[in-house]
Parts: sequence; structure tokens; C-alpha cells
Amino acid sequence: MTSRWRVLLIAGLAVAVTAAAIYFPILRRSVKQAAKLQEQSEEQARRELAQALAANPGEPRVKAKLFWASDAEDGALTAVTVELPLSSDAVLRSKQVLNTLLAGPVDAELRTLPPDAVLLAFYLLPDGTGIADFSEALATSTPSGIVSEQMAVDSIARTLEANVPQVQRVRILIHGQEAETLAGHVDLTGTFAVNTKPWQTPAKPAGVSPAAPTPAPPSGAAGSAKLPDIVAPTPAPAAAKPGAGTLTPEKAPGKLTQPAERKP
Repeated sequence: MTSRWRVLLIAGLAVAVTAAAIYFPILRRSVKQAAKLQEQSEEQARRELAQALAANPGEPRVKAKLFWASDAEDGALTAVTVELPLSSDAVLRSKQVLNTLLAGPVDAELRTLPPDAVLLAFYLLPDGTGIADFSEALATSTPSGIVSEQMAVDSIARTLEANVPQVQRVRILIHGQEAETLAGHVDLTGTFAVNTKPWQTPAKPAGVSPAAPTPAPPSGAAGSAKLPDIVAPTPAPAAAKPGAGTLTPEKAPGKLTQPAERKP
């Protein structure tokens, strides 16, 4: 009796192994197909987002520069020029270019931000500090590593630099909260430099009266003759040099205290 049960057990194990050998490749193909369909749906969602931005007839189409990864696989970024209808409002314009950056390039391998990340909000403080609030997927889905994290931050900063001159620096929040790092390496407690030249609203042209000429010494006066005292005009305040130390920004409420600025 014992030998019979042993034979039956061995036969059952053989059948189970054979069934697993047959159905495991089928199951693996099914999982791959499901993942591919999910990737295609995400890609379609990105395309629909880009098309929705491009289909907005209320804004003029301009050439925008978006920064994605270079195909050289050296951790560098490359600028891609895309025609987009962009708003003249700095906040809306920032949202438009960052959403297009999130939508990703045609080649998904060159994207710098994870496909499931979402821009929740964007604010612009009076001192030129932009605050970009992303979903948690930006931190959880960005590959951990100094190169991948720095590319993600640099692509955000350089895209804003190329398209929104009003933004002087950018701070990145994760779901409305300050995070210590992006995915374990790049520090997010400070701000990242965007534009080195302070933005100034173009002033309306106004007539400027020419300066009065300096009176010449009296002709024929003797060398020892005393010339009349001339009061020199008060010099105008020196203009700030571009790129020099900018004004200390006002502290934002809560955790938005302005730390030292860093260049990405």
C-alpha cells in the first residue's frame, strides 16, 4: 500500500510540474501583455494631454524649448523645440510647459520625469520664486540615484528658464509638503536657480530731457582767474548688475522659508 501511494504521489508531482511548464509561459505572456496595454494607455494619456495643450485656440502658438534626456546616455539633457499655445500669464505658462514636460517625449526612454507624476499646483511669489507642487509619484517613481534625480530637477529648472523669464528660482514640493530629498540623493529643502538675471516689467517709454551741458570756462580768462563754482549733479543710484546678489526674498508662510539658492 505504501508503494502504491508513493507512485501516485510521484505521478501527481509529475503532472503538476508538466502543467506548470505549460501554463507558466502563458501566464508570463499575459502579464507582459497587460503591462504593455497599461504602458500604451499611459502613452495615449500623455499624447492626449499634449494634443489638448496644442488644441487650445485661445493662446498664440510659440516655439517652446523642453529639456529631456539626451540619447547619448551620458546623463545630459537636450533641448527639443515644440510649438505650443502658451499663455502670457507666468503661472499658466509654467503649468503648460511643465505639463508638456511630464507628458514626455515621443521616445519614452528619454523622459526625465516618471509617467505617473502629476503637477498638482504652481505658484509664483513676488520675488520670482516659483513653487512647483508634484504628486508623490515624482519621489516614489523617480529612479534613485544622483544622475537620474539631478536630471529630473535640471529638466524642470531649464524648461522654466527657457520659457518663463519671470521665474528666478524654483522650489519643488511633494504633495504640498517639503521633502528632504527627491529619491534619496538630491536635496529638495532649498531652491534651484532658474534665471540669473532678475526679471523686470518693461517700463513704458517716456521722454527724457537731455542733461544740461557743463558751462565752459570764460574765454580769455587768465590762468590764475578763479572759475565759478559748478555744483555737480547728484549721481543716480547704480543699477544692480545682472546676476549679482538679488534682493533677499520675503519669507513665505509655513515651511516655505527661503534657504540658500543653488544652481542645478
